[in-house]
Amino acid sequence: MARPPFPPTPSPSSAPGGARPGAPGAAAPVKKENERRTLVVGRGISVQGTIQDAERLVVEGTVESSLINASELQIAQGGVFKGEVEVEDAELAGTIDGTLTVRGSLTIRSTGRLLGKAKCRRLKVEDGGQVTGQLEMITTPAAPQAAPAAAAPTAPPAPPRPASAG
Repeated sequence: MARPPFPPTPSPSSAPGGARPGAPGAAAPVKKENERRTLVVGRGISVQGTIQDAERLVVEGTVESSLINASELQIAQGGVFKGEVEVEDAELAGTIDGTLTVRGSLTIRSTGRLLGKAKCRRLKVEDGGQVTGQLEMITTPAAPQAAPAAAAPTAPPAPPRPASAG
């Protein structure tokens, strides 16, 4: 059973008579960077098992996990991740040993080490960063937006005819 560590603080719009979230005419809340569900595994702490519902994972200690899905993975210098992880973006200043799939960009800092197998769409490796194992670039385009089903196929343009002299 997951629950937030602290109750949300009431906003001015939640006062009586104000717009309630989900009510017609209420603006959709915008998630700020610091409002993401973040799990920080601090230095000297080891975690083993499954991590769920973390949008952002920051590893300063050691994490061993079979599979994690998150939006962002950040491994700090001295941090170690062992296992399998699939994320949108990742930044490695520490070590990852296992299988990493990054649908967006992977940045390996000068102190970062990637051991094992990795797939990514964009890659940046600073001078001193290490990659040992298998690295595969994702070249397929991101999921395209659905086209209207009733759209008729377009005919190829007719080849240009040579201009007649005369």
